[in-house]
Amino acid sequence: MDSPLLGGNALKPNKHKWKIILCFLLVFVTVTIVGLAVRSSINFGVLQGAEKHNEGITTHEGDIIESEVGVVAADDVRCSEIGASMLGKGGHAVDAAVATALCIGVVFAASSGIGGGAFMVVRPSSTSQTQAFDMRETAPLAASQNMYENNPKAKTSGVLSMGVPGELAGLHAAWLKYGRLPWKTLFQPAIELAKNGFVVSPTLGDYIARDANKILNDPGLKDIYAPNGILLKGGDICRNVELGRSLDVVAEQGPLAFYNGTIGEKLVKDVREAGGILTMEDLRNYKVEITDAMTVNVMGYTIYGMPPPSSGTLALSLVLNILNGYGGPDGAKGNLGLHRLIEALKHMYAVRMNLGDPNFVNISGTVSDMLSPSFAQDIRKKILDNTTFPPEYYMNKWSQLRDHGTSHLCIVDADRNAVSLTTTVNFDFGSGFLSTSTGIVINDEMDDFSTPTDISVDKLPPAPANFIEPNKRPLSSMTPIIVTKDDQLVGVIGASGGMNIIPAVIQVFINHFLLGMKPLDAVVRPRIYHKLIPNVVRYENLTAHDGEHIELSEESRVFLKERGHKLKGTPALAITQLIVQSLKKPINMNSKTGEHTNSHTKHGTLTAVSDPRKGGCPAAV
Repeated sequence: MDSPLLGGNALKPNKHKWKIILCFLLVFVTVTIVGLAVRSSINFGVLQGAEKHNEGITTHEGDIIESEVGVVAADDVRCSEIGASMLGKGGHAVDAAVATALCIGVVFAASSGIGGGAFMVVRPSSTSQTQAFDMRETAPLAASQNMYENNPKAKTSGVLSMGVPGELAGLHAAWLKYGRLPWKTLFQPAIELAKNGFVVSPTLGDYIARDANKILNDPGLKDIYAPNGILLKGGDICRNVELGRSLDVVAEQGPLAFYNGTIGEKLVKDVREAGGILTMEDLRNYKVEITDAMTVNVMGYTIYGMPPPSSGTLALSLVLNILNGYGGPDGAKGNLGLHRLIEALKHMYAVRMNLGDPNFVNISGTVSDMLSPSFAQDIRKKILDNTTFPPEYYMNKWSQLRDHGTSHLCIVDADRNAVSLTTTVNFDFGSGFLSTSTGIVINDEMDDFSTPTDISVDKLPPAPANFIEPNKRPLSSMTPIIVTKDDQLVGVIGASGGMNIIPAVIQVFINHFLLGMKPLDAVVRPRIYHKLIPNVVRYENLTAHDGEHIELSEESRVFLKERGHKLKGTPALAITQLIVQSLKKPINMNSKTGEHTNSHTKHGTLTAVSDPRKGGCPAAV
């Protein structure tokens, strides 16, 4: 597959026929199961969305959809449709984000849920103040730097690996500020899916098979994903009745039911009986961090993202400023642009491990460097177009954070309010523990901290800025961003995939905004990844769920090998979601825009893309 960045053969059109069938099947079976109550609540999103697919709005049905009103791009078609249904009710993008995130937490609890945390960027159409909602998990009060010294495995598996969950608190905080629909309304579709059952998607089926031992060794997970000891597979019906009941209580009583009420008490009891350290005081003390979004201005675009402890926005800033030093977008073109990108990523990874939670460590110098065009140009001078170097050349001091699975969603509503949200429980099915009295999968986010006794593949010391302290948030690779040009919304991007999120988001941004690829092509194009150590370029070589083969071209591989890169083929390592707005003259909006439209905001055509690597589908109003 050819691209100005990656080279190779041209991307052939693909109608993705099986993808449309799968989307219809999932929606039809889900609606049948959940019954009349939910059909009435999500009718517009599911049925109207299906009609839009039938209308053939796009050339790649299933992966991409267009609308003049509002769009949602998520990992699962049912959740995209539920989010779109909230927009159809006149909801704000944040309303849709809450409903979509809750849905993902039910139908894909392997990657997200209310037992985890998230980062959310919200750009209102009515103001230039873009906000960052940090709902990242925190270390419990009883946590300490050396808590895993005698049992390193407890950092990644089991209840001792649990951070204090933040997702519910963060979703509620954003809803309080921006929401238009009743809180309870946003919960109903997820509640019904959990109680009445949902179809296991092919991707979730893959996760269940891959993590069979984890599921079978935990009574809670086994009861949900391997009833009667038989692992569920794609097409089976899955139910989590207790999770549905927990969501029901939170819908009625608000998040206090979780942070200072019956749901929290049940959760703490289950965790502590299994050997964990979570307390009700931990839950009561949890605070959402709400700040202005971090702003990056580069190559004519303004990018809004999360400040630390997310490293994604700063990483993107540094890499794009390095590439900008080659004279603008042309420096990222072709196979030479790919080589330069790889080198920029390696330098970025060497710098970013100086970051940590700014409430606990002084990272101002590193933040300034990663935002600085002059610092980026100093690095660019160390990049040679005809060769690469061993890891020590990049002056890396610390072992890399290797965080894990996530889920991402992008939303733009009728008024052009935008949301980019990445949610996670870290490893597949988090800590491998499901609270039986609440149905909640528990995160293992403590693994995203560094500890003094860490022994890593890097053979480098752990990063002190990311050491464990009570109430501290661990460093993250999550990179939810919103893009504007001339103060008008032009894009929303994000990805799932742990450490691989950063290079995935950067490449989608480059492909569309710098190299001018169409939205679907920008997402589908084969990607490369690098971790600095091992010193290997991993290039995509995979077949997506829709049958599309995605592989870096032989021409590009030969070019990189000639410059000394070691290459290794890999399946999908990150899943991206993308929304772009093609700005045109302001249009006369219909009644669905409500009373909140800003007359200074331009409204163009919205195009939403869900990455075919995971089998998701976007939806529109």
